[in-house]
Amino acid sequence: MTGLDVRNAARFATAAALPAAMLILVALMVIPVTPIILDISFIGNIMISLAILMVALSASKPLDFSAFPTVLLLATLFRLALNVASTRVVLVHGHEGTSAAGHVIEAFGQVLIGGDYVVGLFVFGVLMIINLVVITKGAGRVSEVSARFTLDALPGKQMAIDADLNAGLLTPDEAKARRQEVATEADFYGSMDGASKFVKGDAVAGLLILFVNIVGGLILGMFSHGLSFSQAGSTYVTLAIGDALVAQIPALLLSIAAAAIVTRVSSPHNLSGQIGSQFASPHVWMAVGGILFILGLVPAMPQMLILPAAALAFTIGWQLRRAAAEVAAQPEPAAPAPDPHHIEWADVSDIGPCQLEIGYALVSLVDERKGAPLMTRITGIRRQLSKELGFVVPPVKVADDLSLPGNVYRISIAGVIVGEDEVFPNEMLALDSGELVTKVTGRPCKDPTFGLDALWIPKSAQNDAIAAGYTVVDPATVVATHLNNSIIASAAELFGIDDAQSLIDNLKTHYPQLAANLSPQGYALPRVAALCKALLIERVPLRDFRKIAEAMVALVGQQLGDGDLIEAVRQRIGALIVQTIVPSRMPLPVVTFTPDIEVLLNQAVRANPGAEWPFEHGMAMKIVEQIGQAVEPLLLQTRSFALVASPICRPALSRLVRATFPDVAVISYLEIPATKATEIVATIGADQPRLTSGEEAYQKDEPHEN
Repeated sequence: MTGLDVRNAARFATAAALPAAMLILVALMVIPVTPIILDISFIGNIMISLAILMVALSASKPLDFSAFPTVLLLATLFRLALNVASTRVVLVHGHEGTSAAGHVIEAFGQVLIGGDYVVGLFVFGVLMIINLVVITKGAGRVSEVSARFTLDALPGKQMAIDADLNAGLLTPDEAKARRQEVATEADFYGSMDGASKFVKGDAVAGLLILFVNIVGGLILGMFSHGLSFSQAGSTYVTLAIGDALVAQIPALLLSIAAAAIVTRVSSPHNLSGQIGSQFASPHVWMAVGGILFILGLVPAMPQMLILPAAALAFTIGWQLRRAAAEVAAQPEPAAPAPDPHHIEWADVSDIGPCQLEIGYALVSLVDERKGAPLMTRITGIRRQLSKELGFVVPPVKVADDLSLPGNVYRISIAGVIVGEDEVFPNEMLALDSGELVTKVTGRPCKDPTFGLDALWIPKSAQNDAIAAGYTVVDPATVVATHLNNSIIASAAELFGIDDAQSLIDNLKTHYPQLAANLSPQGYALPRVAALCKALLIERVPLRDFRKIAEAMVALVGQQLGDGDLIEAVRQRIGALIVQTIVPSRMPLPVVTFTPDIEVLLNQAVRANPGAEWPFEHGMAMKIVEQIGQAVEPLLLQTRSFALVASPICRPALSRLVRATFPDVAVISYLEIPATKATEIVATIGADQPRLTSGEEAYQKDEPHEN
């Protein structure tokens, strides 16, 4: 049987055992049981408590034992059910002798306390004080504080995950897993806050059950079975004390487990490894040995005990020091071969398709000795954007430029500066979320990526800014987010013939015939690269290059020009284009032109066929103005939509709109799949755009027919 089969069998057995265990609990409370079953149950209770304690001690972090609150509840119910069953046996058969309730209770009542029930009462009282006053109360307080702090930190952790996701450090699946872990952590500490009350209630219940057993046993022994007070006290009190102790010891083990869980700090080691690593300092043991040696020189002290303890401490310290010296004397392992995808400060170069230049004050952001937060984020951005765009984003070359002011950075794509701003490495950027409770004091600025109002604030004011409603990000995230958007906007400049060849080579692995008909049989490599660049310019990713290649191969032999080829390919991959705008199950929000405006646009294109800018200047300015009036409210609402035009004027209109609104997708009617529902959210007329409202805003058009 494989390991997977064993785990599946264990899960099945656990799933089947839980309902059976609950039935057993009810049976123990209601149905009388024999002493032998009671003995087996008591031993099982001790075994379960020990297993729970061992799991709690071996956990590396509290969430490794996330089922502990529920397990604690079930173990407590089991122990209380045993108390009910044992109380019934003690009261019914206690007059028969100390063995009437089973050997386990007899052993705890006679062997552990020497048969003296007065001693047993004091022992039980001491255990109750330790469990209830010390361990349970302390664990409950730690659980309460941990739950409060975890819930208070929940919004900050969620925003940190969102910031890492936006910076490319996390994939969507990783971010989802992190959010689930944060939510599970909050649920765990909230449950532990309540579970600690089970332990406290169990201890109080044990005290009350002891009182019931003693009083009930004395009454039954003297009045029902004719025993004298001393005989009834010797028998029933001994059994009651044994019953209380046999339940209190597992309760003490569970209390220790609960305290160990809630006081754990996340570490790669379990509790023993964590404590061992932190007590492995030779200086600590040398100091302990010295203090014990001095204490042993005092005449009144027992030198025969203290001096050997001092010698033991010196020996431990000497062994630890020798082990540390041996580790230090070992030669350092050879440096691993350099990873070609890893970016280091030593790899800085002045030449590269994508370059980030920084002022001298920002060198700490890329210094590996200080963690290099920016370099880590850049690597994450390259990995994420390569998946999204469909080709390998080239390495980002980082260089310090003494000609720049200290806090200024500059982003260059293909030698062209596409972004420049300043950040302050020792401060935080607080973004105005639009829902501020209060305002904080800081240096006003604009977010370099989205142009939002923001403030540079000291790191000490971060919590106050978050409480006031600001979104707070660190300088490395600011630069990384700006770089991420700059690469997306200039993706076509980073794509070249070599990248097109790499796409074709990858296509050959899975679709060799399709790759052979695409290039060189169908198209020359430069033409394939030009079409891919044209798609990237309009924010169409190359992830599904097979679909793009099939569309190109289907058009081989039609003698189309470059512009016509691009439009024909777009019409064949319309579903891919539309799904980058809106999810597949949602209707496509569109902004359309009135018929008279669309006729004017088509006439302008027909009058200047093949012209890059066929529109007359005044007409172009008027069109851009009216488009802005229609789409700016939608952009402020962060709604996804597409500007739809006829296939004739779409390319020229896209170039015109892209210069002012780069995030607005311009598509033709023929690119919308026949099965895709649409909804008109705005209509651009000759004078003013007509924004739809009410029912009209959500009315779906009939699907377009190609």
